[in-house]
Amino acid sequence: MLLLGCSLTVLILLFPVGSGTTVYDSYNEFTQEDDTPQLDYNNPYWCHSLGLTNGEVTCHSPRGRAYKSTLGTRCEMNCDRGYRLLGRRSIQCLANRRWSGTAYCRKMRCHVLPLIPHGRYSCTQGFVVDSRCDFNCDPGYRIEGEHSRTCQHGGSWSGVQPACSDTDPPKIKCPPSRLKVAEPGKLTARVTWDPPAATDTADKSLDVILVGQEPGTDFKEGLHIIRYKVYDQARNRAACKFIVRVEVRRCSELPAPLHGYLSCSSDENNYGAACEYHCDGGYERRGVSSRVCQFNRNWSEGPAECTPMEIKSDVKTASALLDQFYEKRRLLIVSAPNISDPDYQLQNIMTQKSDCGLDLRHVTVIELLGSPPRETGRIKESQLSSEVIEGLRQVFRISRSYFSMVLLDKLGLDRERFITPMGSDELYSYIDSFLLDEEERERLELHRDFCD
Repeated sequence: MLLLGCSLTVLILLFPVGSGTTVYDSYNEFTQEDDTPQLDYNNPYWCHSLGLTNGEVTCHSPRGRAYKSTLGTRCEMNCDRGYRLLGRRSIQCLANRRWSGTAYCRKMRCHVLPLIPHGRYSCTQGFVVDSRCDFNCDPGYRIEGEHSRTCQHGGSWSGVQPACSDTDPPKIKCPPSRLKVAEPGKLTARVTWDPPAATDTADKSLDVILVGQEPGTDFKEGLHIIRYKVYDQARNRAACKFIVRVEVRRCSELPAPLHGYLSCSSDENNYGAACEYHCDGGYERRGVSSRVCQFNRNWSEGPAECTPMEIKSDVKTASALLDQFYEKRRLLIVSAPNISDPDYQLQNIMTQKSDCGLDLRHVTVIELLGSPPRETGRIKESQLSSEVIEGLRQVFRISRSYFSMVLLDKLGLDRERFITPMGSDELYSYIDSFLLDEEERERLELHRDFCD
């Protein structure tokens, strides 16, 4: 159309839509615009074909299922398992031949699993979905809880984190059992050993506890059980034991000599013990003075004997006679007017019956009978001289006119006088109570049945 005016001419141009347009301005200039596509619902490829890596696109077109990118087609985006959709889940093919949005699938991951103390894990596919991580513990530890965890579709791990607990007890080995022989003259033996060392898979330093006697000390005769125990930090326990045996080598029991006794060191018959021979008063030792128990369990030397002392009755003075008994024997001096004196006769019978008991009590009987010139003195069958008889009567004031008895101790002191016959029991009782020392009483008790 053409319009005319008087002073201004205006040109208006009209173009069909969709053929490309120019915009007119007052200065007669124009610019090129984008082509606007002609809408065509029959074009099967109005928008570009969709593809979703690691996912699936499901489209619904007005033209049917076969048309997936025609104008107006709507498509749903879904990612494969293990992937998460980022962007718009539903998009549509628009008139401008573009889709209404974009989307892509990103691989889903679980967080990195923390390490467990004293353990480790290995995973099949790292930390992505469906990856399984298996847990293992160091030697000496055991899994408590789940043995594996799986990365789930939501990005979280299945189960809970396990732990490694110390279940392996420590290891300890005791030294071998041992036998020690007691030292000579002793009933003990010093025993030493190296304390055992303990090892553990978890703990490097362990305290070993001793139950029993310390090494390097003296052990008594017999068996001694030595135990060691150890605990790790998880209170797992280990223990071991061994035996220390101390042997005291012994000889057979050494018998005391008849009319004598032994004094032994240590325990009397153990290895190294020495036994000395002692004879009762009025007896003399014949043989070795001592014997020693040897390692081979035999006594050294041969046994000694106690034989009656030799009394010299042919001495000339009473003091010479008494000196032979000093600190060795007691004396019972029996005096009577004559051998037919009734008191003497009775006492003689009782003395003969008590001879063994008097000998056990270290008593020697001296008889003084009659008056000069037929006076006699004797010790058993040995006759005394008249000078000795007179000396004894003078020293101890013994009368010839009546029966009497004088009891002397081992020092030659007058301890008791009797003017009537004394039975053996009465005489024994007095001697046991007032003249015997403690050691003599003990030995007498051991030989009390000897005279029977």
